[in-house]
Amino acid sequence: MAVTRQQFEAGITYEAFKAHMTRNQERLIANERRIRIDPDDLDAFRNLPRTLKVIAIAEDWCADAIANLPILARLAEDSGKLDVRIVARDSSDLIDSYLHRGFRSIPVFIFLDHDYQEVGVFHERPDSVTAQRVEQRARIFAEHPELGSPDAPADQMTDAQRATYQQLVAAARDATFDWANNEVIGELRAIVARVV
Repeated sequence: MAVTRQQFEAGITYEAFKAHMTRNQERLIANERRIRIDPDDLDAFRNLPRTLKVIAIAEDWCADAIANLPILARLAEDSGKLDVRIVARDSSDLIDSYLHRGFRSIPVFIFLDHDYQEVGVFHERPDSVTAQRVEQRARIFAEHPELGSPDAPADQMTDAQRATYQQLVAAARDATFDWANNEVIGELRAIVARVV
């Protein structure tokens, strides 16, 4: 299913999304401050022959959206070549056309040309980042047996275990912040490279 002009125009700007956030706004702003974009990567967007439209499907409760939306917004602002609109996953049926491995995973960034033809799609996070997070999780549970089994559902953790685990995950992600962002930028750059 193609994204229509009406669906795109029904989206809100990044600034409007940020202003209406009820969760994780401080984390999003902190991520904005830390983003560093290599000049060569930025040039790949600045040198696009025309502006691309990007519809992002996101929610403010999603950690990957909080991590990756600021990257997209910075690329849009600094390049002047991306017109970004955001739609809420939970109040739009657009996500059902962009399932990732059968799931309603977000964020989804759908790149469109001037005729609303799809140029490419970014789903959730790069596979390299997912693999790294799997390794981080395994390491955390190996180093902290008090957290219980890594195979147990999160809702079976005690409040204390969950709090400790969340702190350890946040520290691990913080340590790899720049690397993960560069992986995202690389995938977005590969999408726009298709534009001639």
